[in-house]
Amino acid sequence: MNSTQDMFTTTVESSTACALYTITERALIDQALGILETRITRGQSFTNPSDVKQYCQLQIAAELDEYFCCLFLNSQHRLIAFERMFRGTVDAASVYPRVVVRRALELNAAAVIFTHNHPSGASDPSEADKRITVTLKSALALVDVRVLDHIVVGISSTTSMAESGLI
Repeated sequence: MNSTQDMFTTTVESSTACALYTITERALIDQALGILETRITRGQSFTNPSDVKQYCQLQIAAELDEYFCCLFLNSQHRLIAFERMFRGTVDAASVYPRVVVRRALELNAAAVIFTHNHPSGASDPSEADKRITVTLKSALALVDVRVLDHIVVGISSTTSMAESGLI
């Protein structure tokens, strides 16, 4: 493979983030995510709101479309998986509670943290964000999966719905 093909492959693989980050910056972000994931999965519980917000921001802040993601946690609140569950457009993503509940059960998760980005850059939760959080919390409660937080990610800030008293 020549360098032109390598550049094309790299651009395609990170096409949604390439508008905001250089390849070097993206590599640094990936390293930071690796460090956080190692810390989270090797003995430390994923309950520090600052770590959670930083992790979520590194994962999805640069996306040009809205993504709704779940951090599935075990009973000690250690990360089982971070999954991008739904992709939307620039201002909305359809979220299906049935799919979230099914995946939580498949992973044997005891708790979940939701996160989604606002490509507009604002991190304030909308009324729709609040409604889907209540709906998901009710659905997951039926199968004994706790909702710990919902992090809304903007380009330069994050909002924790738990810290804001919305959960």
